[in-house]
Amino acid sequence: MAALMRPPDHETGESGEVWLERAAEAVARGPFGHHTHWTSPTHARPTGDGDPGAKVRRESAWLRQQGLAPTLFCGGGWYTDAGVAAACAEAGYVDCTARATRPTYLPPNARWAELAGPARIALDDGVVLRALPTTHSAGDALRAALRRSLPPALHVYFHDTDLVEPRRRRIITAALHLLGKRRPAIDLDELATSLHGAPETAWAAVARGS
Repeated sequence: MAALMRPPDHETGESGEVWLERAAEAVARGPFGHHTHWTSPTHARPTGDGDPGAKVRRESAWLRQQGLAPTLFCGGGWYTDAGVAAACAEAGYVDCTARATRPTYLPPNARWAELAGPARIALDDGVVLRALPTTHSAGDALRAALRRSLPPALHVYFHDTDLVEPRRRRIITAALHLLGKRRPAIDLDELATSLHGAPETAWAAVARGS
């Protein structure tokens, strides 16, 4: 289990002190990662003008100033672009933003990245971004486990807020229980060590939207 956390939004009054306490608890439990909302705490994807990659760099620098060393990244609303990918590579992150399938709620031409399995993504100037795509929601994972149709590497995502909603919590618990019987568990940091042998693919081959 990995915790990918959005840094506090000081403009809306979110407490950095409380956030750091929770981040310390997460770090003690397993792999730790960086999650970004570009517009606001309640609006994940970018709106209007701006440089999404620059925000990733600012937040990454802030996290390190707090003594944290995130190893993973996931863009809010599954948003990514070439600038965000480059910022993740610069930070040394393993990017989990790519999806195996298109998120159904995205509007036409929305930017996202499609990737079926672990890969090394070739960016400009010889930069390579290591990527572990997110393959399943909890519901998708439960259906796949029941059908016995699992990919070689299955990466399930859910939000912490899902755990306080009884129906969602039951789905997550059932999915993880069944998957645990079918496959050995491995954390994302450990899986990332195998990426040196992963296939290399061009950014243009995975980028979607405009």
